[in-house]
Amino acid sequence: MFPGQRKVFQHTNLRRNRTTKIINFYILIVIILVIGLFLTALNFHELHNIRQEHHFNIKQRMSSLTFEAAKPIVWIREKPNTKSNGPEGYLKHIYHMFEKLGFQFGGQWSEWVVLWSHDYPFSSSQQDVLQNLSPFQKVNHFPGSGHITSKVNLAQTDLDFIPKAFEMPIRKRQFLEFASRYTNFSWIQKHSQHRGIEVKPFEKLELYKANIFIQEYISNPFLIDGRKFDIGIYTVLTSIDPLRVYFIDGEALFRFCPEVYYPFNSSNLDKYVIRNLYKPLWEMPSLSDLYVNHGYTFKNSFDQHLVNVGKDPNLIWEKIKSAIRDVILMKEPEIIKAVEKYNSKRNFFELVRFDFILDENLRIYMMEANMSPNLSSDHFPGNARLYEHVLFNLLGLVGIEYYTSEQNHLAHENTMYVTSQDTQVFPEYCQAEMCNANCQPLVCKLCKHCITGELQIDIKSAYLEHLHRGTARRIFPPSILPVDALSWKPDFPLPLGDKLNLKNRLMYIWFLGKCRLDPGWCH
Repeated sequence: MFPGQRKVFQHTNLRRNRTTKIINFYILIVIILVIGLFLTALNFHELHNIRQEHHFNIKQRMSSLTFEAAKPIVWIREKPNTKSNGPEGYLKHIYHMFEKLGFQFGGQWSEWVVLWSHDYPFSSSQQDVLQNLSPFQKVNHFPGSGHITSKVNLAQTDLDFIPKAFEMPIRKRQFLEFASRYTNFSWIQKHSQHRGIEVKPFEKLELYKANIFIQEYISNPFLIDGRKFDIGIYTVLTSIDPLRVYFIDGEALFRFCPEVYYPFNSSNLDKYVIRNLYKPLWEMPSLSDLYVNHGYTFKNSFDQHLVNVGKDPNLIWEKIKSAIRDVILMKEPEIIKAVEKYNSKRNFFELVRFDFILDENLRIYMMEANMSPNLSSDHFPGNARLYEHVLFNLLGLVGIEYYTSEQNHLAHENTMYVTSQDTQVFPEYCQAEMCNANCQPLVCKLCKHCITGELQIDIKSAYLEHLHRGTARRIFPPSILPVDALSWKPDFPLPLGDKLNLKNRLMYIWFLGKCRLDPGWCH
């Protein structure tokens, strides 16, 4: 190659190398830009995801806060100035049950839907609040329920299953007249506040002392393992005028005296007075095997023991239900008068424990009716199951569970729960001429074209109670045999008819009509 050609070739190579370097440089820049754009896009995507996740978390937190705010509120009003107040105190099972049902806790000035008051609330500073309740609010006492639970009032009620009693000193003359006719009676002196109870000889009774009453003493009690005992029946009033009363059939409280009854000694109260430190059922030899080893309830263990000794427990339970029914029917007019001072009769319910003893012939005696019965298992942890069973069935029966799904609404107005079609009865009469032409016969007042709005609400409420009653069973209106329901005619007299007002007769006939259509409604 000539020298001139070599120079041209070298110059060409130099230019080519320079161009290649420039191209490579631009390619590198493009690559860097593409990578930068990719990383920027990736960052934007990640930032978008972070923002979405942040918004999602905020929404979740807001949703959680909204849910908390939407929880229904229960105001639990405890004994004032009591050290054992609070969620772990003597009402801990009540706190626990409401918490399990989805409630939160508030006070007097919160937007509460349920008031659970240990003390009778209507004589307190809250009375004005309770006279102006919203329709959806519930209170665990009825105005006037003290007519049932007053010890002196109940003891002096003239019924054959209540031992005869006289308040001193105002009924001293009547007592002396009665005692002179029944010289074989034993007498027990009681304080009206359940203090100072003692069997005393007639000559040592304090007839001039105030705040006491003298009552016939049942000296031949039925014993189990040599011990006297009482039976606590948890009873629920869900409605007054018309009356609806249930008892918790799945369980009962049995309390035994610490010491055996015989040989009897009136100065030893542990032989015949049942106090706070009683002997529980699971410590009784004749019952512990059934309850502890075989896992039966208190009530079923007791029933089987009676069967084992040749007795029929069903006769006892029927007498107990009849006794509770008679007492409440007798006291209902006084409660109706008290309730009339309030906006509505439908804001209230009541849990009462009726205490009974048995004599050796299995005759029943009603001894007390307890407002706000003890539901604390502090002394006897084994009773926790009983108390929570009672509370769960009580709160279901009175419709508390509806508040966790629909606040500030009335269950009987929700067609998802109940409609007028669900409550129709007696099609054979309602479509017949006797009711088409006339709404005066009682059975016709239940027909669609005759029924009043108030009666429809009462019947829908009764319908919902039946659906959610758990182990609760009716005391009033009483159970009905299916054969009796099917044979009933409008001109037949009703059992207890002379004791029933119009609304109670209509409620009784409605349950009878439901029993005709479905035997599950007979009890």
